[in-house]
Amino acid sequence: MKYLIITVAGTATRFNRDTDEDTLKCLYYTDNPQYSLLIQLMKNCGTYDKYIIVGGNLYERLEKFVKEELSSYGDKVKLVYNEHFKDYGSGYSLYKGIEAIKERGDVTFVEGDLFFNASAFQQVYNSLKNVITINREPIYSNKAVALYINADGKPRYLYDTNHQTLMVPEPFKAIFNSAQMWKFVSTENLLKAVDNLSEAQLQGTNLEIIQAYFGDMNDDEYDVVAFNDWYNCNTVADYNIVRKLM
Repeated sequence: MKYLIITVAGTATRFNRDTDEDTLKCLYYTDNPQYSLLIQLMKNCGTYDKYIIVGGNLYERLEKFVKEELSSYGDKVKLVYNEHFKDYGSGYSLYKGIEAIKERGDVTFVEGDLFFNASAFQQVYNSLKNVITINREPIYSNKAVALYINADGKPRYLYDTNHQTLMVPEPFKAIFNSAQMWKFVSTENLLKAVDNLSEAQLQGTNLEIIQAYFGDMNDDEYDVVAFNDWYNCNTVADYNIVRKLM
């Protein structure tokens, strides 16, 4: 089985500063629903046996959109509700998505506000290894998820929920801006990583789960895929840029 988990549960506060009414940014479009981030993301990721979409905020609108605009996927789409989308961090949405996996296979996780090049994503899709992704943008502490490779070749993630500063606590071989997409080739190891986390960790960011899975890997156990054309759509202005590329 090949699984794709997409998390879209957040309230999108920055995005909704520029909209007439609250919306899910993954469903936002200006002219045609086929140009929403969610549909573009699913198209650019390729074909999976199961698309697990984890929602929370405005969940009824997500249900309606899936029924009306994603009917061609049939029962391949599974919607999951994160009841803690307001009071827990992004990690709980990923946890709910993993919880919905019923058979062994490989799992790809993509945050739901991204736009990227489909041909670059094929490297993620076709890899037989675990995959970590990076992009070519500068690393700014107010918006980037930083990934560094320590002296032992093990991946480590840095993110400041207060968007202030980042600190690398040890010597490192390389540092990158994370593209916020990952592939886990072992469902068994992914479930084990989740089981070993505390409740507090599961209520934090999704990096808790990701670090638990990748943290002890050597650099020959994972591929690093770089994206040149990659956008994190935090605002309507960001969406307007990617709309021209669709």
